[in-house]
Amino acid sequence: MAELTSAEQRRCDELIAGRPLLLELGNLFDAAGQELALVGGPVRDALLGREVTDLDFATTASPEEIEAICHEWADAKWDMGREFGTIGLRKGDEQIEITTYRADSYDATSRKPTVSFGDSLHEDLARRDFTVNAMAIRLPSLEFVDLHNGLEDLADRTLRTPSGPDVSFGDDPLRMMRAVRFVAQLSFELAPEVFASIGAMSERLSIVSAERIREEFSRLLLAQNPIAGLRLLVETGIAERILPELPALALELDEHHRHKDVYEHSLTVLEQAIALEHRLEHQPDLTIRLAALLHDIGKPPTRRFQSGGTVTFHHHDVVGAKMARKRLRALKYPNNVVDDVSKLIELHLRFHGYGSGDWTDSAVRRYVRDAGEQLVRLHILTRADCTTRNTKKALRLQRTYDDLESRIDHLSQAEELQSIRPDLDGKQIMEILDIEPGPEVGQAYSFLLELRMDRGPLSPEMATEALLAWWAARN
Repeated sequence: MAELTSAEQRRCDELIAGRPLLLELGNLFDAAGQELALVGGPVRDALLGREVTDLDFATTASPEEIEAICHEWADAKWDMGREFGTIGLRKGDEQIEITTYRADSYDATSRKPTVSFGDSLHEDLARRDFTVNAMAIRLPSLEFVDLHNGLEDLADRTLRTPSGPDVSFGDDPLRMMRAVRFVAQLSFELAPEVFASIGAMSERLSIVSAERIREEFSRLLLAQNPIAGLRLLVETGIAERILPELPALALELDEHHRHKDVYEHSLTVLEQAIALEHRLEHQPDLTIRLAALLHDIGKPPTRRFQSGGTVTFHHHDVVGAKMARKRLRALKYPNNVVDDVSKLIELHLRFHGYGSGDWTDSAVRRYVRDAGEQLVRLHILTRADCTTRNTKKALRLQRTYDDLESRIDHLSQAEELQSIRPDLDGKQIMEILDIEPGPEVGQAYSFLLELRMDRGPLSPEMATEALLAWWAARN
């Protein structure tokens, strides 16, 4: 078992000094004749020099004994995890979870364990997912515990399992997703036997709920290096189980290499979109990352080879938007995320539909209207979608889009584009046309809205004249 380096010992000391409640809690449990240890993620993050946000503890005490020991000390308590031996507490601004030592067993048909409590920290650490998460600091003695060479694996940035990987992933298949997420989040690598085991056991993810898979996939996508994690999803075969549209992007190139590798292109677009996230109020941003990754998933089903060796992907934007909506719903993403990502994919080619940049005011208004609240994200996606190696072409596209954004800003100041309305409201329409509420009012409203898009703001007199002319022609 490796020993802490001076830097690692200093980081542990800083963690203890910066969190007085650790020793307070340790002394409380010690006085009650119970063991307590800080375990898992907070120990790992402290040793890595990362910010420690969650505080997880393991103890010999039962849930009822935990409550009794902490009754006067904690500011608040919740026990939704009582079935699994976990009691949640709040002390000041800190939220903590304390779990009775576990010695669970698993049914091969379910990732939910048959919960059984243990009486040994050693036994508890052995059932954890990875060796880097199987380290502990006993409290209040501050003894560092590492029975599975987690410290060595931490130094090597390698993910291994305390027990054999087939056993670990067989017990809880979601650990395979978690392994890939740690690669993206912590820049770790999978040990060869872990990689091989995931490749052989990925079908076990079929017993995991869509919600749990979605949660891990989102955390991967929001990580510091999602590209590395996404590549592993494809290489291990996990993507075929949870997001088959991603490996399908690796289209076989035609012999003349007339079209891009859509898979590599999509990863590059994601990378470039992440670099532009500073334009958003909150980052990292799940919606733009999903849209960037999935923007071209409509290409495989729309690919057509033409005479002369050219390749087309007509309407892949519309097809891709429908495919993304179906997949994201299957993964149980919230409706607003599904709608926003689908809209961005459907609109991601709109910029190129207006030619070389000679945009009319009408075209600019429609672009803003169709993008709606997703306008800034659409700016990001459209810019990120330029992956050409032709420097002149890239600069031309950049200047054209710079001009478009400038036009949008100018018209927005003059016309309040984000809240475009017809120049006459429904009540005025009914008075002018002398009609009752009904479908014809909506049709007239739509006509005036299109007129507003084409010609900009009109005076009430001009709008009335145009409305009456439309009504006369219609009747």
